[in-house]
Amino acid sequence: MVRQMKKHIISILLLFWAAFCAFAQTLPITGTFINLPYQDVRNKYTNPDGIDATDPQMWAAKVAEMKEMGMEYLVFMSVANECKAYYPSKLMGWHFPVDRQSPVDAIMDEAAKHGMKVFMSTGWAKDQDDNLRDPAIKGRQLEMMEELAGLYGSHPAFYGWYLPVEDCFGPVLTDYAVEAVNALTARARELTPSAKIMISPYGIFCSNFDDPRYEQQIARLTVDIIAYQDEIGCVREKFPLVNLRENWKKLRAIHDKTGIQMWANCETFAWEKGTNDRQSALIPAATPRLISQMAAATEGGAETIISFIICGLFEKPSSVYPWGQPYWSQKAYEDYMAWASGDAYWKNVEDYFVSHAGPMETTRDRRWMKFEAGTHEIEVGPVEAQLTVAMLNYNEKGIVPPVKVELHGKSRKWTLLQEQHVQRWENTNHDAFVDHVFFGEIPSDVKKLKIVFTVEKESYIYVTGK
Repeated sequence: MVRQMKKHIISILLLFWAAFCAFAQTLPITGTFINLPYQDVRNKYTNPDGIDATDPQMWAAKVAEMKEMGMEYLVFMSVANECKAYYPSKLMGWHFPVDRQSPVDAIMDEAAKHGMKVFMSTGWAKDQDDNLRDPAIKGRQLEMMEELAGLYGSHPAFYGWYLPVEDCFGPVLTDYAVEAVNALTARARELTPSAKIMISPYGIFCSNFDDPRYEQQIARLTVDIIAYQDEIGCVREKFPLVNLRENWKKLRAIHDKTGIQMWANCETFAWEKGTNDRQSALIPAATPRLISQMAAATEGGAETIISFIICGLFEKPSSVYPWGQPYWSQKAYEDYMAWASGDAYWKNVEDYFVSHAGPMETTRDRRWMKFEAGTHEIEVGPVEAQLTVAMLNYNEKGIVPPVKVELHGKSRKWTLLQEQHVQRWENTNHDAFVDHVFFGEIPSDVKKLKIVFTVEKESYIYVTGK
C-alpha cells in the first residue's frame, strides 16, 4: 500500500487530570427504572423470553446486583399492564400466581434490605399508551395510587412516586400537561405527604428555552424532581451530544429559580434495528458514549443521574439469572464497573470529556483532521509525557476509527514505541461518539513523535497531549 504522508504539528491542550485523585469527577448512575414486562419488542433483552418475570427470587437477585452497581434509587416504570397488576391488587387481576409473592413486593423487600429508595409508579391504567385526557384512564391511575399508598406507603423502601406522564416539554410544556401532572401530585401529597414526586419528560432537544413561558410552565409544576430524558439513545437529532451540554446548562438556570430538583435520565441504550421503533430491541450503548452523557449531565448541573435502563443492558457475567444481549451486556457491565473503580483507561476517557477539548461528536468540529482510506502519519510536537488520540465513530455515515494506532519516536532514528488497538463496538448503527487511545510513559530521550494508522474508510482524528 502506498504510504500517504501527512505531517501536522499539533497544538497541545492542557487536560484536567484531577480524576486520578478522586473516585469520580463525573457523577455516576445512582438510579434506574425497573421495567416489568409488557408487550413490546424493545424489551427483547430487558424482559427476555425464557425468564419468569414473576419469580421473586429472580428479582431479589437482580436488585442485589443493581445495588452492587451503585444504584440508590429504583423507579417502577409501571406496576400494571393490560388491566392486570404486578402487585396484589383488588382493582384488577394479577400477572403472577396467587400463591407467590408479587414482583413488586419482592423488589420492595429486597430494596429495603439494601437501604435503597423506591419510586412507585401510578400506571399503567391500561398500557404504555395511557392518555390522561381520557377520564377513565385518569380515574384508574388515581385509584391505583390510593391502593398502592395503602399497600406500600409505609414500606421502608418507599421513597416517592413516579408519575408516568411522559409529555413533551418542547417547545413549551402545554397547560394540559401541567394540569394533568398537578392533579396526580395533589392526590399523592394527600395520601403520602412526605413522599417525593418525580416525572421524567422528553423533548429538551426541541425546547424553546428562550421563551419566557418555558420557565413559567415548569414553575407551575408541583413536583419535586424532573428527571429529563437526555434523548441520546433515541437520537432525536443528528448529533445530539453536541447540543446536550448547552441544554443542560439552560435547564440548570431555570431550575435554580423554580426550586425543583433537576435530574438526568441518561438513555443507556442503542437500537438493534430502527431508532424509536417498537419493533426494534434496546441494546447496550458503547461505553464512551455513555461516559460522555454522564460528563455532560454533571457539567450541566444535574444533581443526580438515573438511567433508562440498567437491568438487561448491564449484566453481571456471574449472574444466576443472565439477561441481556449476549456478550455486549456483560461488556457494558464490566466497562462501567471498571470506570467506577477508577480504571486508568476509563478515567482517561472521562478526563477527555470533562476537559476543554470537547464536545466533538460531530463532523462539523474544526479540530478534526479528516483522512481518506489509506495509511497516514501525523507528526506530533512538542514531545509530551502522554498523548490522547481521539477518533470520531459515526458508523451510520461510514466514518470509523482505525483498527490500531502506532506511536513512533525518534531520538536518532524512528522506532515503534507503542501500539494500541482501538476497541470495536458492535452497537453503533445510529450514534456519533468519540473513541480514544492513550499513550503514556514516553522515553525521555525521544525528540520527535508521530502516530501511524491505517483506515479503510473516511476517518476523523484529533491528537492532544499532556
